[in-house]
Amino acid sequence: MEAKLHQEGEDKSNNHAMTAAPLLTPYKMGKFNLSHRVVLAPLTRQRSYNNVPQPHAILYYSQRATKGGFLITEATGVSDTAQGVSNEDFQPNGQAPISSTEKSLTPQIRSNGIDVADFTPPRKLRTDEIHQIVDDFRLAARNAMEAGFDGVEIHGAHGYLIEQFMKDQVNDRTDQYGGSLENRCRFALEIVESITNEIGADKVGIRLSPYATFMEAGDSNPKALGVYMVESLNKYGILYCHMVEPRMRMPTEKHECPHSLLPMRKAFNGTFIVAGGFDREDGNKAVAENRGDLVAYGRWFLANPDLPRRFELNAPLNKYNRETFYTPDPVIGYTDYPFLDVTA
Repeated sequence: MEAKLHQEGEDKSNNHAMTAAPLLTPYKMGKFNLSHRVVLAPLTRQRSYNNVPQPHAILYYSQRATKGGFLITEATGVSDTAQGVSNEDFQPNGQAPISSTEKSLTPQIRSNGIDVADFTPPRKLRTDEIHQIVDDFRLAARNAMEAGFDGVEIHGAHGYLIEQFMKDQVNDRTDQYGGSLENRCRFALEIVESITNEIGADKVGIRLSPYATFMEAGDSNPKALGVYMVESLNKYGILYCHMVEPRMRMPTEKHECPHSLLPMRKAFNGTFIVAGGFDREDGNKAVAENRGDLVAYGRWFLANPDLPRRFELNAPLNKYNRETFYTPDPVIGYTDYPFLDVTA
């Protein structure tokens, strides 16, 4: 069903001549018929216990579900060592986290903006170990499909393992996975190939953040990195590429920026999803100007479970509370954000 919006300046209560906002127009993504272009971005919520999703996750995602809507769930580890940018406390048998490098991270303020995280120096993966990590991703994708998901998104952004290989400010390898741009992207593309062979390219997406510097994972030429990746992804025919705007150097900070995702958008053959600091007006403009097919929303979708409906009505948005983003509570900051009262 095509959602409609009143044109600016019209009486919303009485005038029924409505015009579709770009965000609320249908879109066909491969075999999926989407009724609108407002996507739930993958958000770390930390509500699993012992790495097992709990029943409250069902309510959280169902609150944000719409007919023909597209929700991307938070990331899950592909193995017992896949605990993100990590330290030994989160690793099996207290071992060092694996990486493309042995370089240490400086202590970082955690996502809650309060606590400081210290990181164990990583262990550089041996060349002969990398094929096993690739296979961990393949098996995880197979497990996701068997669990009933429609597809998988590969997390190649924000300083996690795949990006540690891609970015030249992290990767200092001298084997076939280091040095040149092609070599640094080899690990990511081997994962893409393995997963597409396992579950089909029409069920695979990837998230990339070539311009981001999160967790000291920057690159000297992010435009070249982004363009090379999407051109390489075209060879596999994956469903979509989900890319973070250059203005989001850090996940929570938006900056004025002269760079654009347009070169990557133009080079990629599949669905192109943009993310990073979008509001309603900015998202509509991105779709109208063909800078993205779909727009992913994180914080605003978190705080507004009925975000597409609010965009449709141009209704006020709930403010998000950053202090409850990452608490383990099954309700507070998770399933307690109110829906719009359309009867008031």
